[in-house]
Amino acid sequence: MKLLFIFLDGVGLGDDNPVTNPFVHAAMPNLEKILGGHKLIANGHHSGIEPDYYLVKTEDASLLALDACLGIKGIPQSATGQASLLTGINVSAKLSFHDGPKPTPPIIELIHNGTIFTQLHQHGRVASLINAFPPRYFESIDAGYRIPGVIALSANQAGIQLKTLVDLIEGNAISADFTAEGWRGHLGYINTPILNHVQAGERLNNLANRSNLTIFEYWLTDMAGHHQDMESACTILETLDAVIGSLLDSWDDKNSLILLTSDHGNLEDLSTRHHTLNDVPLLIIGSPELRELFTHQLNAARASRPKPDLTDIAPTIVNFIG
Repeated sequence: MKLLFIFLDGVGLGDDNPVTNPFVHAAMPNLEKILGGHKLIANGHHSGIEPDYYLVKTEDASLLALDACLGIKGIPQSATGQASLLTGINVSAKLSFHDGPKPTPPIIELIHNGTIFTQLHQHGRVASLINAFPPRYFESIDAGYRIPGVIALSANQAGIQLKTLVDLIEGNAISADFTAEGWRGHLGYINTPILNHVQAGERLNNLANRSNLTIFEYWLTDMAGHHQDMESACTILETLDAVIGSLLDSWDDKNSLILLTSDHGNLEDLSTRHHTLNDVPLLIIGSPELRELFTHQLNAARASRPKPDLTDIAPTIVNFIG
């Protein structure tokens, strides 16, 4: 069994408002097609589906709402949210507050005790993080100027070597913007090959076929939310949609699932540059049979809680793959 986990940083389920919500404003025909014409928003769904966190269910995809607040007061943050996603532990509750953006020593200790990367390795499964990191990223870490984010740190602690510029050039990784245009225009690596959206989707599919669990981190969504720039946000979302459209053209949905989820809300409400209290989406793409299996295991993980939350993702992925 294979699973591609596309992590969307800072994406919540917002209102049906084109003025503040780029998920309403942007053209996203591929996602709307698999969602039966629905957009990736909170309201305007349900259509009699029970329970109420189950927003949309079509032949191709299921959209659910996940609680990102985890029962803790305050605004959800990246480090505790991502650590909760990867460990299955309510990290915010362990600390009694939300924390971020970078992992602090208590969070690092919880990550070290076991993430989906390490748990799957213990079961003899292969997990990978396919983002490429530029040379200056490694240089700044070595110099003590940068702390890796939760996802990169979790992969590294599990013995997974982070992908480099060489991996990107050789087709063994993908850039955070999918196309690698940012590596040329912003980072100055002028020899980096540029991918179009179709090629980026094909590379995602190729890389996902090499591991039982493949994680890709799309952090540009959170950045666009903090900048409150509707035009930039729509460009980022339309790129994501185009790449997913290409990915689905070659995806084996009978034996594999695609998951998209997030750590906290942000991009869905450009009226503020801060994170939100909104639920985050859990978009599951694949055959009805595999989606039913995954959601059954998700419901088992949430136990008696009213709706699933971030802590349910790691155990469900491990059970699904393992």
